[in-house]
Amino acid sequence: MPPSRKLGPVHLKVAVIAASVAALLGQSLVAARAAAPEGQAAAAVRGGNPKVLLAARDPKPVPQLWMWHMGMLRGEYEVDGVATLEIQKSTGTIRVGGQPCALTNYRASINYQVSGMRAQYTCTRPDGQMHRGIEVVSGEFAWDEDIPGAELVPGKGKATPNPSARNERLIRLWSGPQGAPKAAAAGGANTKVTTAGGKTVLTYPIPGVPGATATATLNAGAGDGPCAKNCAERIEVRHGSVLTEFIYSDYEDYNEPLNKIKAFFPGHIVERRDGATILDLRIVETETGNLYVIMPVPASVRKASAPQQ
Repeated sequence: MPPSRKLGPVHLKVAVIAASVAALLGQSLVAARAAAPEGQAAAAVRGGNPKVLLAARDPKPVPQLWMWHMGMLRGEYEVDGVATLEIQKSTGTIRVGGQPCALTNYRASINYQVSGMRAQYTCTRPDGQMHRGIEVVSGEFAWDEDIPGAELVPGKGKATPNPSARNERLIRLWSGPQGAPKAAAAGGANTKVTTAGGKTVLTYPIPGVPGATATATLNAGAGDGPCAKNCAERIEVRHGSVLTEFIYSDYEDYNEPLNKIKAFFPGHIVERRDGATILDLRIVETETGNLYVIMPVPASVRKASAPQQ
């Protein structure tokens, strides 16, 4: 290991100038991206690199524009860089046994690459009784757990198959704030874009749930706040005779203070099914840094649950 050396006055001055320039450049990139119209942002912040301009072509397809405003497009070529999500320490109410149950904590771990979600929560019923739930979906399977990862270690916990909940849990995953634009992009030619009342409306199929169709209305507000426009304010999903509604507002970067990355998420989420409120959630903290999130299917669940359609 070479001996350490102290910086002389000249070296120190150069280091300070370099750090100042880097800081100013970083601020300029953020400001330019926020101020520039969609499609012009790449040219504004990168000086017209032709490869980058090709990747950030003007205009972007609407699902990409949706992701752009949410801060999901990352890297030189502005590709979707969100693979997983953690929602942590959130509060509100969840419907249990036909009644609202006051949440003391709600956590959701989501993997978009394998269509998996684990929601863990504790809540207090109107009669004062505590209720705890762990609800999981992974691909073709849905189940409930008494501890996270039940039965993955033999003798640890109990996993109870719940195939009838598969579709509603996948709908929740792919109608979520980040899952919805991914689903719209995956729809390809089956995703239709119209306008209504000056707002952009997308209609697209829900992945993995045949016959389920989502209609997303993007906001068209003025101003420069997070997700002031082209982010979902409402998503309706019809599956057979069931209508599920998702309402989103109060977009911000809810990552912890030392991990802000300008990836925006709604601070208030309301889910209704056929008019009844299923979930009313106030987001306290998120982690959009692509954590290691998996939902392995227990062998007993695979054995007991035939794939549901």
